[in-house]
Amino acid sequence: MAPQDTASTHLSGLAKRLVSDEILSENQAIEAYQYSKQNRIPFVTHLVQSGLTSSQSIAIAASDEFGTPLLDLSVFDPELFPRDLVDAKLIRNHHALPLFKRGNRLNVAVSDPTNLQALDEFKFNTGITTDAILVEEAKLAEVIEKFLDDTDDSLGDLDDTDLENLDLEDTSEEKDDKEEAKGDEAPIVRFVNKILLDAIKTGASDIHFEPYEKSYRIRYRTDGVLHEVSTPPQNLAPRLSARLKVMSRMDISERRMPQDGRIKMKLSKQRAIDFRVNTLPTLWGEKIVLRILDPSSAKMGIDALGYDDDQKQLYMDALHQPQGMILVTGPTGSGKTVSLYTGLNILNTPERNISTAEDPVEINLEGINQVHVNHKVGLDFSEALRSFLRQDPDIVMVGEIRDLETAEIAIKAAQTGHLVLSTLHTNSAPETLTRLRNMGVPAFNIATSVSLIIAQRLARRLCEHCKQPADIPKETLIAEGFTDELLKGAKIMAPGDGCPQCFNGYKGRVGIYEVVKVTPEIGRIIMEEGNSLEIAKKAEQEGFRNLRKSALMKAAEGITSLEEVNRVTKD
Repeated sequence: MAPQDTASTHLSGLAKRLVSDEILSENQAIEAYQYSKQNRIPFVTHLVQSGLTSSQSIAIAASDEFGTPLLDLSVFDPELFPRDLVDAKLIRNHHALPLFKRGNRLNVAVSDPTNLQALDEFKFNTGITTDAILVEEAKLAEVIEKFLDDTDDSLGDLDDTDLENLDLEDTSEEKDDKEEAKGDEAPIVRFVNKILLDAIKTGASDIHFEPYEKSYRIRYRTDGVLHEVSTPPQNLAPRLSARLKVMSRMDISERRMPQDGRIKMKLSKQRAIDFRVNTLPTLWGEKIVLRILDPSSAKMGIDALGYDDDQKQLYMDALHQPQGMILVTGPTGSGKTVSLYTGLNILNTPERNISTAEDPVEINLEGINQVHVNHKVGLDFSEALRSFLRQDPDIVMVGEIRDLETAEIAIKAAQTGHLVLSTLHTNSAPETLTRLRNMGVPAFNIATSVSLIIAQRLARRLCEHCKQPADIPKETLIAEGFTDELLKGAKIMAPGDGCPQCFNGYKGRVGIYEVVKVTPEIGRIIMEEGNSLEIAKKAEQEGFRNLRKSALMKAAEGITSLEEVNRVTKD
């Protein structure tokens, strides 16, 4: 009890008021206060973002505690904002907004009346005495975002972007101040921002920051292949690591354990890019990998994914079934998530209740209830799925079926009037069915619940500007799996030497798919506990192409090269 009493004596007046009003328990207030201090997040912002209480409850309690007038920002006229008094950077850093000037006093909207630093900064920059006007945190955040959208220059033209002052969401004000206060840190800020922007411009999916004993390497994964883009001096490793951890709101003092974080970079009023960040302690420092998450990739539409017409029709038919299970399979980085998100976007209408359990949630989908599984508190896929089924769902997406418990609940949902989408890590569609059986799922349940399996890979597209005809003997093509029918009118192409439009003769990627519908005959083999080879043979007899044949078709159309086909598929 004593440690708790000691901690509570350090709570701010607002935190104490929230406890006395029974809005927060004392433990919640202490933990939230300590977390906000350690991570340098405004206390009120942390309370609202963590869902501990509502911004309205905080605002009412704060108004009573400090005698500060409470204003409803939703009825405030934005035309009254004194737009020329302060710059956007000050507003963003201090999470406060000048509302109006009356005489020689400036009224500033804040969600925490103890944020005296913001008032002092506004007074210093404007030369005008400032008064606090209390507003709700959620409404303040919304109005600030709209205000900055209306006043900031668009970042859509990345070539003209200010490398020192990128619009990075959730960057702590105190950290930013410390970073920018040091003159020698400005080059590091610009360098890191340039690496991030260049990665977006070149279409990279991941950025690797890698320290070694005598060198430091930065690599992009572009079109599925890693390549080196920069080798800064090795002695910059700690500063690069610290900058990335500050941007992604990690503990910069923790270097012994892996950490996860997130960066959001606003490129324009309509477009923002998320980076999922992970650190890994290595022998010579922290390796940091950023996964670039572009929300637009989830809205490309099914026609942009590379399905052949018959495969696309099979997927669309399965999506519009009232129940059943659609499984997407393939290795990490094969585009499974985009295929699932594309399907969910097709189904996302006001008439449907859609819930997803993901690890992690990569891209926010408006209108879909997305749950980030948290194993530390016991919220795994199976627990999330149980909760979904108690919330009147129409469509459920489970990020991955990893165990028998999750598989059984998902299959039960598919058998009781729900459409279920999920993924497995297997090499082909037939292997997916036998994997479920090996998990312990009864063959009858597999045959009656699974309606469609999609196995997929991503192959690099040949650059349209520099690709050239491939000089490959017909005998070699036949040995690779081409048929005489497939070679009729084929345009077998090879990568060129590279041009300003591409990287090593390739630009972008295309999906390679094996789409298998569980027909009555395939279902019979499953119930007779046939192996994956028997299922594959029957699927071929029923006209479903395997990955290899689908890839060869893409090569025959000149979309990708035979070399790339061999890289992503197996015989």
